[in-house]
Amino acid sequence: MNRLFLTLCIFTMLQTTAQEIQRDTQRIHTKYLQEITLVGRNTRADIHFLPEIVGTQINAGKKNSLIVMDNVQGNAVTNTMRQVMAKVPGIQIWESDPSGIQIGIGARGLSPNRSWEFNVRQNGYDISSDPFGYPEAYYTPQLNSVQRIQVVRGAGSLQYGPQFGGMVNFIMKNGSDINKPFQFETQQTAGSFGLFNTYNAIGGETNKAHYYAFWDKRTGNGSRPGSGFDVNTGFGSFTWKASNKLKLGVEYTHFNYTSQQPGGLTDAQFAQDHLQSVRTRNWFNVQFNILSLNADYSFTDKSRLNVKVFGLTGDRNSIGFMQTPDIKDTINAATLQYNNRRVDADQYRNAGAELRSINEYKIGNIKNTIAAGVRYFRGNTARRQNGKGDTGNDFNTNTLAPFPTDLSFVTSNTALFAENIIHVGEKFILIPGIRYENISNGANGRINFNSNGTENKISNQNRTRSFLLLGVGAEYHLGQTEIYANWSRAYRPVLISDLTANPFTDVIDQNLKDAKGYNADLGWRGRVKEFLFFDVSGYYLQYNNRIGLIAQQRTDGTFYNFRTNVGNSTSKGAEMLVELSPVKAFVKKSTFGNVTFFASLAFIDARYGNFRVVTRSGNSLTETTLKNKRVENAPQRIFRTGVTYAYKKLTATVQYNYISDAFSDANNTVTPVATGVNGLIPSYQIADIAATYKFTEKFFVKGGLNNLFNEKYFTRRSGGYPGPGILSADPRNFFLTLGAKF
Repeated sequence: MNRLFLTLCIFTMLQTTAQEIQRDTQRIHTKYLQEITLVGRNTRADIHFLPEIVGTQINAGKKNSLIVMDNVQGNAVTNTMRQVMAKVPGIQIWESDPSGIQIGIGARGLSPNRSWEFNVRQNGYDISSDPFGYPEAYYTPQLNSVQRIQVVRGAGSLQYGPQFGGMVNFIMKNGSDINKPFQFETQQTAGSFGLFNTYNAIGGETNKAHYYAFWDKRTGNGSRPGSGFDVNTGFGSFTWKASNKLKLGVEYTHFNYTSQQPGGLTDAQFAQDHLQSVRTRNWFNVQFNILSLNADYSFTDKSRLNVKVFGLTGDRNSIGFMQTPDIKDTINAATLQYNNRRVDADQYRNAGAELRSINEYKIGNIKNTIAAGVRYFRGNTARRQNGKGDTGNDFNTNTLAPFPTDLSFVTSNTALFAENIIHVGEKFILIPGIRYENISNGANGRINFNSNGTENKISNQNRTRSFLLLGVGAEYHLGQTEIYANWSRAYRPVLISDLTANPFTDVIDQNLKDAKGYNADLGWRGRVKEFLFFDVSGYYLQYNNRIGLIAQQRTDGTFYNFRTNVGNSTSKGAEMLVELSPVKAFVKKSTFGNVTFFASLAFIDARYGNFRVVTRSGNSLTETTLKNKRVENAPQRIFRTGVTYAYKKLTATVQYNYISDAFSDANNTVTPVATGVNGLIPSYQIADIAATYKFTEKFFVKGGLNNLFNEKYFTRRSGGYPGPGILSADPRNFFLTLGAKF
């Protein structure tokens, strides 16, 4: 396997100069790139590599991708990520939210659950609920408003902190690419199942400032009964050039939505009618507000400083009948009403700041570039669960009694980090790095009420720890290609859910450790003239100290669940992207347009090591191991391919996706259980088609047909929200967008 791993790990990258980015075919290795908008401008390419340095961020030696949203042929209105990230090999996508409100992506055998194995950011600051205690991304930017998406795989842990998957950064439109004082932009979209989206924005640029603001509203009925949604997103940014050295900015984001949840299905129900729904009274509501202040200061053209201060307030509310789908939501014969629904409510109140600097210096004749920074974060989460809701049908958070579960969590983090590019000769660079972390978690409150009405409280859980992450990357340049490699430590902190348990049934290990491990990449990437773009690599991901529950027995004979570190997992494989233009290879100047083919392929072998499992069997305990079991939600093959035809004002793309089967649980259950919660997730294949026609620079029309052959499939079996059970993906559907700029 090691030989195969090394053989599959070689590839290329072409990088761009900060001063001469005229075409995406002229990339040379860059010193600095202050404005990410320059990369890919005036091209039709939707995928690029990140330059070695962007702002105060070092990307050299890391596997990375840059997605140019203006050039993506797909449905950005509903955030259809299989189309947006088609050329980022190995990205697994949960398609259980057809409205595209919440994006769920994973990679290398990691769970896509609300992208919680990635460090998810917007313009460089955190947007997840709590990146250290509850890293679920309830808010994701509306992709109509996104200019670029940066994806840094694995080795991003040194710069961005807790994650094994890497970092995803949504770079919003800010008006910097508008060359006049005022511009109005509008996009109106209609589609299947009552979809309607209106996006309206204003932006502009003057000598000293640029600004951008938009409001987006999306409504629809969904493809299943009881799956309607109403989504609202607002964003505004203002950047002022105070001097030739100082630039100041402020941003504000508002996001809210209310959606019905049709719930999950059993396998029998899915086979009968995969678009049916057995829930009509389940609702979900999210409200987020994010404020960010930004300052950039250039001491010289070789020394820069960036400071970001950000704050987030978020609310997550749900109400519904949350039993498994084999239990019907029926009217109670005694009361002639439905059963009471369950109400859950979270509040997130976060604040943080990051200071980053980058400086170029020399030691003798050796040129160096160091990027260093400090970060502080504090998050407060209030969690109330299992409230007794009403018996009605509409959305509300009314409860008929105090919440049985009422918990409070506090997370604080301080981090120091640095990476240094060392130029060894003209072709080889070495990038060592280090990160120091100090994390503190606290939890207190009640789990429920006892039968006599007294509170059943958890013991106060306060944990503080510090540790170092080390890493090193390298690049060797071969013309317009490069061989790159990296190795870096990664970690994932103990989550909020790991710090709370019912003291009568569960016990938390007082020596519970954060999950730790490392990522390694080796590859070759780059461009051959104008006709070939490629990235081929191998990876190895070690994930240690996974947390789980094991059954234990007390001396009095009673049983309890012990939450502790139970074992490790390993993921290894290869990720490959090839994009080929045969027309450019053989024809100097085409009169009939250009045809581009791409293939994105990932092999994933994610398995458990010595993972301890102890279960209760009658009055005794049975111990087994998950060794060599496949990690749940980890398909072994992800293949995406497509062809794009571009001629004058028309661009059209046909895309094909194949995802192999995966297990929904660590025991690798094949035969589905009656509830539909566990069982095999079968392989599936989907074809999509999309096209854009630009009448002028001001007017365009865009449309597409998703799931062209009406594949009946699902990507997820849920154990709780928004299920439980099988969550069906969308059938064939269309969208049509009319856009204009004035």
